[in-house]
Amino acid sequence: MRYATVIVCALVTLGMGDGAAGTEKHWAFQPLLQHEIPENSAEEALSNPVDAFIFARLAAAGLNFTPEADKATLLRRVTFDLTGLPPTPEQVTAFLNDDAPDAYERLIDRLLASPRYGERWAQHWLDAARFAESDGFEFDHERPEAWRYRDWVVDSLNADISFAEFVRAQIAGDEMQPPAATATGFLMAGPDMIDINLPEERRHNFLNDMTSTTGAVFLGLSVGCAQCHDHKSDPVSIHDFYSLRAFFDNTVVDPKKSKQLPSIVSEPGVQVASSHVCERGDFRHPGDPVEPAYLTVLNDARVQVPAPPSTATSSMRRTALADWLTDGGNPLPFRVMANRLWLHHFGRGIVDTPNDFGKLGGKPSHPELLDWLALELARDGAGFKAIHRTLVTSRTYRQASHLDADNFQQTLTADPENKLFSRMERHRLSGEAIRDAALMACGQLNLKSGGQGVRPPLPKEVRSTLLTNQWNVTEDVHEHSRRSLYLFVRRNLRFPMFDVFDRPDTNESCGRRLVSTTAPQALTLFNSEFSRQQAQQLAELLLSKNPVPADCLPELYLRVLNRFPQPEELEIARRFLQNQLELLAGTLPRNSDRAKAGLADFCLALLNSNEAVYTD
Repeated sequence: MRYATVIVCALVTLGMGDGAAGTEKHWAFQPLLQHEIPENSAEEALSNPVDAFIFARLAAAGLNFTPEADKATLLRRVTFDLTGLPPTPEQVTAFLNDDAPDAYERLIDRLLASPRYGERWAQHWLDAARFAESDGFEFDHERPEAWRYRDWVVDSLNADISFAEFVRAQIAGDEMQPPAATATGFLMAGPDMIDINLPEERRHNFLNDMTSTTGAVFLGLSVGCAQCHDHKSDPVSIHDFYSLRAFFDNTVVDPKKSKQLPSIVSEPGVQVASSHVCERGDFRHPGDPVEPAYLTVLNDARVQVPAPPSTATSSMRRTALADWLTDGGNPLPFRVMANRLWLHHFGRGIVDTPNDFGKLGGKPSHPELLDWLALELARDGAGFKAIHRTLVTSRTYRQASHLDADNFQQTLTADPENKLFSRMERHRLSGEAIRDAALMACGQLNLKSGGQGVRPPLPKEVRSTLLTNQWNVTEDVHEHSRRSLYLFVRRNLRFPMFDVFDRPDTNESCGRRLVSTTAPQALTLFNSEFSRQQAQQLAELLLSKNPVPADCLPELYLRVLNRFPQPEELEIARRFLQNQLELLAGTLPRNSDRAKAGLADFCLALLNSNEAVYTD
């Protein structure tokens, strides 16, 4: 809980030294530099700047790119990366049979133009924005309009609005022309204890969360550490924190006990209450007065926050903050976002701490490449799709994840942790992608976009523990198979499949999900009611096209693993089916029942395979 954070920060204040001294020269605070794209003789590194930067480091270590992944592997990888869904059997066949030189580039254009792209990348952003549709804490009241922010993120990504507009709308969309107030759901998405006794304490906690999240998401800095004392490691003082918070002081003015805050920002007027430091983070001990101000370490010119125009109907403070965040002279937002894009394609960031670019965070493995990508985002009107296209068409991205025997030892010796990106890493799918892929394989996925969060039935083991009205199942059964993005997000009840597959806590911003390997994951995939239903429905779908189970195997592999099976795999699968049919002969007298049950068992096994839940 963030209250504990305040207590810990207050305790460590005693004995605090000058830990932040000299960090003004820290790499992350330096201006963006236009580095020369490295020149090299490798033909495969000449067509894409990303490859030029990566290959320069590989060559210095005596390495080269790993051979390209085969077409089927690459198709599955990039389709999941850009849309969060697997390719259909028809798409697999079409791509494998397309020998045109630009087949892959046309595939990328199709995927980026799909509405599924925005849904995929919205989930990454919603993790960072700590999005949920309930308040959290003891009562966890629902927020009936919160879903509108989620839909705004999806629509904005699909429309490929510029990075600057994407940031500005979420900080000050209500002050823009035309207004984009829905986007300010970012600011209001944090947890809120509505029954807290003191309105001043509730307001203090909510504004601190808003400020800390803005710092982590857009600046990649743990500014929340400075809410009760000067940051011990980074040059962010307690005055910096409350000066940054002052930009938001007019968004939560006078919260009423037991009354929910709105889902979007709407300032009551131009006048704002005075702002001040809270000594040791305690709202009951006001300290020095502060005015809205940009972080000192990123404001060498000491630029002042402009006064609102005479025609303004709000303080316009957040517009000033948004202008600063999207000013090319402020390097952090562009570096942070470029790193996020790289992270979600390659499995690790150029900086491996996406929410912490401070002194205690990771150092960039390729600082020149990071700046080059950041400057691409800083161009006027630049959106995200061009960066995606550059990344996924690179030779770096198209590498195989396995190493040949010839270069195995050398590569692992020179680049054991793959910090040089000498190969592609296998990626475990998220719980959302695993669920969506299973629904899609059996032809059940409902691709309807947008709207209120859906609540499908929960396992009986979970239902028995729920409070009244904690999870009212959506009446329309067709809604139950919607994409996972559209499932209701309750802070105090994570959907079971997502929970075991490392869905993050929505009380705080998550820049990178943990990826664990646990027994409950295997048990959920093999024994859950959902998994068995999908296996049965998949068997029914296949048998409706061909009543002979063994003849269904090629399409089954296409639907689940998105490739054609190898001859030896087909032989093993046929033997398994034959054994299952013989075992079931004593319990299921009808051939059709035995065929369905036997094929469903193999469908379940394939859905549980490593290849089904990983991309190579």
